[in-house]
Amino acid sequence: MFVNLTDVLHGEDKTVTMQIEPEIEEVVIGKETYPVIRKTPFLITFTNVEHGKAQITGGGEVTFSMHCGRCLRDVEETLRLSLDRTVFSPDRSISSDDSEDQEYMNGYQMDVEGLLYSEIVINWPMRVLCRPDCRGICRQCGQDLNTGTCDCDTFVPDPRMAVIKDIFNGSKEV
Repeated sequence: MFVNLTDVLHGEDKTVTMQIEPEIEEVVIGKETYPVIRKTPFLITFTNVEHGKAQITGGGEVTFSMHCGRCLRDVEETLRLSLDRTVFSPDRSISSDDSEDQEYMNGYQMDVEGLLYSEIVINWPMRVLCRPDCRGICRQCGQDLNTGTCDCDTFVPDPRMAVIKDIFNGSKEV
């Protein structure tokens, strides 16, 4: 979805507020595809701050279906996005620091979907858990440890003791 910002960029003290329904149905992060379950309309305000320069503010929520990082159960994760960007008219020279937000501009047309997709990727959680005390799955048999226990040996020896163990085992062989 593209929004024409000609009036906002050239109208002194011009402000336009729009309710935009995101068209995003899924997000690809790495090799994983995450479907959108729910999304709220984004209320976005475009404000002229000086000739050829506009401030974009607003926000909304998008809920995705993900997998718990420990037990792999399906989890719903809601991202609350808050927009705060500055864009410039195509006839205005800008610094390299300001050029980042210009990738969503094509002349006076702004790619709102591209901006929202970028905000989702920037705010993507590092790890999602089904609950804070999730116990995960057994590394040997795959049992979900939240629903029960298994009889697997989970003893992990202290690696600092490996040298002593080697000495101990070496004296037994003699």
